[in-house]
Amino acid sequence: MITQAQIPAVLDHPVYDATGDKIGEAKHVFVDDVTGRPDWVSVKTGFFGSGESFVPIHDASVVEDHLEVPYPKGKVKEAPNVDVDAGGHLSAEEERRLYEYYGIRWDSTLERDDRAGDAYSAGTAGTAADAGTVGTAGTADRAADDAMTRSEEEMHVGVEQLQTGKARLRKYVVTEEVQQTIPLRHEEVVLEREPVTDANRDAALSGPEITEAEHEVTLHAERPVVETEVTPVERVRLGTEEVTDEETVRGRVRKERIEAELPDDETGKDR
Repeated sequence: MITQAQIPAVLDHPVYDATGDKIGEAKHVFVDDVTGRPDWVSVKTGFFGSGESFVPIHDASVVEDHLEVPYPKGKVKEAPNVDVDAGGHLSAEEERRLYEYYGIRWDSTLERDDRAGDAYSAGTAGTAADAGTVGTAGTADRAADDAMTRSEEEMHVGVEQLQTGKARLRKYVVTEEVQQTIPLRHEEVVLEREPVTDANRDAALSGPEITEAEHEVTLHAERPVVETEVTPVERVRLGTEEVTDEETVRGRVRKERIEAELPDDETGKDR
């Protein structure tokens, strides 16, 4: 059971279910106008805290720095949406609908209030009209003192990762014309004449004196031969690098203002 003194320790603190799974942040505590006992807590859920679900806190408890409720996370997040009037009051009809959703008998809450004894006068939370009305949502000024608590909404901006595109590597073959100049050698016929001398006379007179004869010389030449060889030249891969940009996000937040009407000042001044 949560008491009025524990309300500041509940607001804006995490709310967990019985299995230790975080449900969200406690944003508003609703108390009974007659008994002053906390009845409900609204929990901000969702990625940006855009959803708000109601959960009863009769059997909840403050554990270290968070509130623990005896309902599964999915049960709380799927609770029916209810309307709260401009004064921050939960109607008896809406409260009864929430009790039915959580499987709590309406008369069992009356018996629980009766057992409260002198701390909360017996029977004051028993009627549907009284049990359904609550103090201003989200503030602890429902406690038994003369002070008001002024609250403001804070904007919290998160980020999500989106897929913006894809890149791929594709290998294909192209044919290019290349040229290279190389030296080529070939043989040519050169007519050589030498006079007969004592040194070559024997060779010159070794054949017939006068006859017909032929001599052949085989000529040689080099020609280019082209071969190709596959050679690895580089490795190519795709990588990513993180670039940080700045973007201004705008939103609207609500802020409470407190005006005091003083005896000597009929116009209210913002405090």
